[in-house]
Amino acid sequence: MGRMTWLETSTENCTVQRTLDLVGEKWSLLVLRDAMNGVRRFDDFRRHVGLSESVLADRLRKLVAAGILDSVPYNEPGSRTRHEYRLTRKGWELWPAMIALKQWGDRHAADPEGPPLEVTHVDCGAPVETVVVCSAGHGALVPPEARTRPGPSAKPLDLTAR
Repeated sequence: MGRMTWLETSTENCTVQRTLDLVGEKWSLLVLRDAMNGVRRFDDFRRHVGLSESVLADRLRKLVAAGILDSVPYNEPGSRTRHEYRLTRKGWELWPAMIALKQWGDRHAADPEGPPLEVTHVDCGAPVETVVVCSAGHGALVPPEARTRPGPSAKPLDLTAR
């Protein structure tokens, strides 16, 4: 049999789907946005993101379990031990995806006067943006210059299971 096409490939083990299972829920992404901007404490997340304690606790638990956030104990004098939430290296690897979402939103969903926040390069002050590049050094790509094909863990779609 020849090479499988996209529609013949099972999406059972799709890494996009697996990533969305971990971080694709709206509140999880907003918690990550805040963590990337220095928010660390439960009450600060709750106030700034604007969600209930139970939903926030659930999202933080899931992000810690996935190794995206670390829960670090701290103690203020006279108070019980609490936890700060800090991005792990794995969590920071989501930064380009967050910048890409912001970039799209700045173009297509911002107020008429422009985006509410700017992310700039510390050294020169220019705006930060995401691009898709060829790993062999051929520069930035546009969609027609890329091709999707089955990878090493691709499995054929089981048509009898549908």
